[in-house]
Amino acid sequence: MTKQAAEVAKRRTFAIISHPDAGKTTITEKLLLMGKAIAVAGTVKSRKSDRHATSDWMEMEKQRGISITTSVMQFPYRDHMINLLDTPGHEDFSEDTYRTLTAVDSALMVLDGGKGVEPRTIALMDVCRLRDTPIVSFINKLDRDIRDPIELLDEIEAVLKIKAAPITWPIGCYRDFKGVYHLADDYIIVYTAGHGHERTEVKIIEKLDSDEAREHLGDEYDRFIEQLELVQGACHEFNQQEFMDGQLTPVFFGTALGNFGVDHVLDAVVNWAPKPLARVANERTVEPVEEKFAGFVFKIQANMDPKHRDRIAFMRICSGKYEKGMKMRHVRTGKDVRIGDALTFFSSEREQLEEAFAGDIIGLHNHGTIQIGDTFTEGETLGFTGIPHFAPELFRRVRLRDPLKSKQLRQGLQQLAEEGATQVFFPERSNDIILGAVGVLQFDVVASRLKEEYKVECSYEPITVYSARWIDCSDKKKLEEFRVKAVENLAVDGGGHLTYLAPTRVNLALMEERWPDVKFRATREHH
Repeated sequence: MTKQAAEVAKRRTFAIISHPDAGKTTITEKLLLMGKAIAVAGTVKSRKSDRHATSDWMEMEKQRGISITTSVMQFPYRDHMINLLDTPGHEDFSEDTYRTLTAVDSALMVLDGGKGVEPRTIALMDVCRLRDTPIVSFINKLDRDIRDPIELLDEIEAVLKIKAAPITWPIGCYRDFKGVYHLADDYIIVYTAGHGHERTEVKIIEKLDSDEAREHLGDEYDRFIEQLELVQGACHEFNQQEFMDGQLTPVFFGTALGNFGVDHVLDAVVNWAPKPLARVANERTVEPVEEKFAGFVFKIQANMDPKHRDRIAFMRICSGKYEKGMKMRHVRTGKDVRIGDALTFFSSEREQLEEAFAGDIIGLHNHGTIQIGDTFTEGETLGFTGIPHFAPELFRRVRLRDPLKSKQLRQGLQQLAEEGATQVFFPERSNDIILGAVGVLQFDVVASRLKEEYKVECSYEPITVYSARWIDCSDKKKLEEFRVKAVENLAVDGGGHLTYLAPTRVNLALMEERWPDVKFRATREHH
């Protein structure tokens, strides 16, 4: 096996998906702790404490306690290299989250044991299903009151349409939580709360049919045996192939806050989740062990460090190897660039990188030339597919408090739009600036970041726009005619694409009927 193949085999790249408040940020912290990456895992509950969770680094996230932007964290565990992508848990951030899920090989679903499957989880699972992403499940918060575990598994199967195979089974919950029983290997892992950064020693009781187990469970023993018989009769057994095909999810129980059960999940990712997979490009399928480098940009993030006024493009490596100072072809522009200073992400700590392999996520400094969906290679023309832009559903007109700052406003919005945090439209007929978003919170985020990072204060006004459609027309003459007739509602988006801002649903339907040669697209691939 070549060094490259060995390095690829060690990689596990996954994202965490959950509904807000199911405990995703806490589990992220504890996973990093497993890799000894964070000496002190900041507990997330005390919002006002100085130690904010290490993966929530932006001012507004610190205030609201939600992970708005996708962070990437890399850490070693059991001779493997784990790349963990944190996805925004708030219901608004579907675009950023969607694109993050195009960059991973598997996902960890975190459910709140008291609430079960929630709407945001359903939406994220739909995205995973498009690519048959393997899913590991963690039912969290066993140190609180939870619903009946059998009911929770039924709900996963009924609502998420995926088979659930329990690997561990909880013994009691809340104040009576005594640990979990490993169904296949017949041992009990005893629960002792390990808060914050303490990694408590694990106590194991071999065999359920033992005096020690009877003593530990006490009066609960007989009831637990009965429940187990039910579980073993009714539940699916783990099957590696079905897991890889995205048809079955192994389920673990624990409490991230009590630092219990998180290591079982990480072991499952190492043992069962796929190493970096082949990727489909327009031209061909790219294998991770190919010698030549290829990767695509799935996210752009401005100002990860207020000290550096910079933008970072996050790239998933699909094949080959990144080496410091190597030359890459930026396929969309056709230019060759030398990359001497790619970053790896250790939460907000940045480190210069000497080499990286397929499955790794690296950061490129972006001075405005890189866009989401761009491909970099060692010369070959490749375009990776499936990284979409969605038509926004909500629109506001931007009003500037200080008219002298209009240049900073445009620059700030342009950069935030390149990140994919919002979409910006410049109408052909006016000097207005219109923002489009997939969810309301995005408008707050944009205003807060303009103020924090660009020192521009803005407010919003309502505007009559029903939806945006990207315009595509191969007949130049027809397109010109359309531009003249529809000019009142035409705009150019942040990427320079012609867009039709339909004032009403009826208007959009009429325009589509009137102009059959013009395509009104609700999504566009990044290219």
